[in-house]
Amino acid sequence: MSRVNTYLNFAGNTEEAFDFYKSVFDTEFASPIFRFRDLPGDPTLAALSEAEQSKVMHVELPILAGHLIMGTDMLESMGQHPRIGNNTTISLELDSKEDADRIFGALSEGATDLMGMQDMPWGAYWGVCLDRFGIRWMFSYTAPEA
Repeated sequence: MSRVNTYLNFAGNTEEAFDFYKSVFDTEFASPIFRFRDLPGDPTLAALSEAEQSKVMHVELPILAGHLIMGTDMLESMGQHPRIGNNTTISLELDSKEDADRIFGALSEGATDLMGMQDMPWGAYWGVCLDRFGIRWMFSYTAPEA
């Protein structure tokens, strides 16, 4: 089933922020915190310092009415810096590759900061764009397990 989440990017303090949000909403993480060092088979990891490898790659926290906030640390060594336009993203988890391609295609018309739809090492079909109105969208489809 499709769902919409809010994705937040931080300058290295994702874990601190999410621990705070966890206390505010009196809830628990949806799954264990996934760190950059946990990403299997990614050759770019060798270039990351031990400190960056320990940063948060992905975390999920249910807040209200089934809504999840998700987060990641942006990596300075990769030229990533949070700013208005890349610090908050509407994350769409879609029911099919076709839906992902269709919605990505429509929202990416006139967009910038594009990363086209592609298969990712964590098993998702994924892409992102900053639409022509300055809103950042993330698209993800993961095939159901057989």
